[in-house]
Amino acid sequence: DGVGLGTDFVVNVRNATHHFPIRQGVLQRVSGFVRAVDGVSFDIRRGETVGLVGESGCGKSTLGRCVSGLLTPTEGGSYFGMSTSEVDRLDVLLDTPAGRRTPAEDLELEALASNHRMDAVSKTKRRRFRRNCQMVFQDAFASLNPRHLVRDIVGRPLKIYGEASGWELTERVVELLESVGLGRQHLYSYPHQFSGGQRQRISIARALALQPEFIILDEPTSALDVSVQAQILNLLALLQEEHSLTYLFISHDLNVVRHMSDRIIVMYLGEICEVGEADDLFDRPQHPYTEALVAANPSLDDAGTSIRLSGAVPDPAAPPEGCRFHTRCPVVTPSCGWEIDDVLSRLEASGESEYLEDVARRSSFEARLRFDTEAHAAALAQELSSESGGARQPMQKALLGLDVDGTTVTLKFDHVGEPQLTEVGPGHATACILHGGVLAE
Repeated sequence: DGVGLGTDFVVNVRNATHHFPIRQGVLQRVSGFVRAVDGVSFDIRRGETVGLVGESGCGKSTLGRCVSGLLTPTEGGSYFGMSTSEVDRLDVLLDTPAGRRTPAEDLELEALASNHRMDAVSKTKRRRFRRNCQMVFQDAFASLNPRHLVRDIVGRPLKIYGEASGWELTERVVELLESVGLGRQHLYSYPHQFSGGQRQRISIARALALQPEFIILDEPTSALDVSVQAQILNLLALLQEEHSLTYLFISHDLNVVRHMSDRIIVMYLGEICEVGEADDLFDRPQHPYTEALVAANPSLDDAGTSIRLSGAVPDPAAPPEGCRFHTRCPVVTPSCGWEIDDVLSRLEASGESEYLEDVARRSSFEARLRFDTEAHAAALAQELSSESGGARQPMQKALLGLDVDGTTVTLKFDHVGEPQLTEVGPGHATACILHGGVLAE
């Protein structure tokens, strides 16, 4: 039995969330969480390649591990083997708030999870799902046991699942090695005796051992030379055609992703900001972040756009309110989610944070800032109320309240939700209010 069990979908990810705890002190108590993946949902249809792109640290690899079952999601998860009708019903149930679902609907949702969600199914089903969902890692050397021979590395999945043993196991391993361009002469060698490209071929052979339907490729070519990259990519395309494989291709290389993918998902700071058909997304990017990624790659910047990102990626332990990209967005608006932390960041960048003595927050959008002198408090108020080039800046326009009382400045911004993915074309969605993105309440 395969992962998809003959259905149109191989995997349906719903509200996948994974937060890593931050531990501090002698007792290692949890003081916060790194929100590596934060409510991601998407589908992968049988036989397609879905590309997953974004800057380093955006949560791509963590999401891949959640989908494969190597990490247990904090919330949500990956559903395998669902029919189209089951997917539609799941979406209806998940879109209904927990307090509004009837007991019968709660039982129905629980039944769907116990039958299809990776972290909720029985051990027997999980074992069957895992054999059909394999992963190829970025660092092939780290993913191969340096003390094991190639015969043992590639043949281990076959032994664990009782597929072969003895002479038959050896012949099966030879067949797998030959399918990736290696041979019998490599059976009794160790990983350190191979080049980077050869080690990645061994990893691919191991992933193919149990004839899976779904393979997650976590930057499989980023550590390889350009010529070797081309060999591995051509091999993956050939194997997909021969074995009817489905890929989730994770990479930060836009050239590779466009070449390999049918659809592309763009992630930023743990969330999806745009998804669409590969050519459509690159030809008509709708999110400023996607435009910046395309512009950063000269070979893809056909239109000569000049969008460039500035600043660092925000801390995933405390992501910005509203649109998470607004702190770096070149076309930011007053409605993108300005908050108190944006003011504090501006003070720190200008070196004026040393005059700030206390911050009393009422929420992320409202706080009282106390300075050491009235002059410094007045300087901030003047900066936030002044006009530049005859117009106020987006952050200034977002202010609902600005009050100065001696050394204290009280600020209040409008509460803004996060933009939700909204269709902007056939199979093309973006989470940007500039292109119709709806804000969450």
